[in-house]
Amino acid sequence: MTIAGFFRLAVNTVVAPRDVARLLLAMNLPSQALWLAFALVIVLNTLMFSVSLLLVPADDMFGPVLASPTVFGTMLGLSVGALIVAVTLCGRPLGGTASFAQIAILVIWLQALRVLMQGVVAVLGPVSLFLSGVVISAASVLGIWIFVNFIDVAHETGSLLRAGLVLLLAVVGMMLGLSLIFSLLGVQTGGIPGYV
Repeated sequence: MTIAGFFRLAVNTVVAPRDVARLLLAMNLPSQALWLAFALVIVLNTLMFSVSLLLVPADDMFGPVLASPTVFGTMLGLSVGALIVAVTLCGRPLGGTASFAQIAILVIWLQALRVLMQGVVAVLGPVSLFLSGVVISAASVLGIWIFVNFIDVAHETGSLLRAGLVLLLAVVGMMLGLSLIFSLLGVQTGGIPGYV
């Protein structure tokens, strides 16, 4: 994919998320390609987040997690992976038909878009914290809307309400599961779940 193609697909994701979801699902990528893409977006998101921290230091509430890109990247990878599993499984009771691979390609693409958003925030942060905060909030709301449409297309729920319920159940289940795992490991999660 060219840089121009990436930005064109990013714009289409905002204006026509259902069409983009169908396009991504039609690619039917092999598992090796999905794993490679998964690793790439985790590394890029960790890199961009670390750069943004250098430009605009985070609050102390995030704790030592953000001080180590390795720890942050590992936790982000676990969180994104858990989200893929949770969305796949939570769709089944509501008649969802998507496979793990289908949900994975959609989540991976959203994480790729998050890299782009982090780049914008890294530029805006030193200029205006308020403006960067507005961008983050707007991107988060837009991301939820896009993901609900993605879920509806992938799981074929036939309703955005049902797709939204799948996402809600998945996020709650993911956060509870990860909180339990991280607490057993003695790791403070800080803002990781919110970041995903």
